[in-house]
Amino acid sequence: MWGRVREVLGGLVGRSRAGERTATVPRTRPHNLFEAAAAYVTACAEDDQDRMEEASGWVSPEALSFGVNELACRAVVALARERDESPAAVARSLLGLPAA
Repeated sequence: MWGRVREVLGGLVGRSRAGERTATVPRTRPHNLFEAAAAYVTACAEDDQDRMEEASGWVSPEALSFGVNELACRAVVALARERDESPAAVARSLLGLPAA
């Protein structure tokens, strides 16, 4: 009987200690493709090669490409609304191309 009591109490103490360890050590969650794209584009804008390499390792190259493309689309649309211009005009302006 006492063996069973020790077993149950030992399990409770073990779970409590495990909970303490997980509470004090923060878990790192994986980066998603949009976080990777934002970090990558920001690093490119700031010409920070180390951060570019770090962010490009967070997701697959295909996912990073998709994320960067999505970020570019959203940025052009936001700027177009802000400037009251077409997305095409904003994109050409950002790239230094003549107006179409």
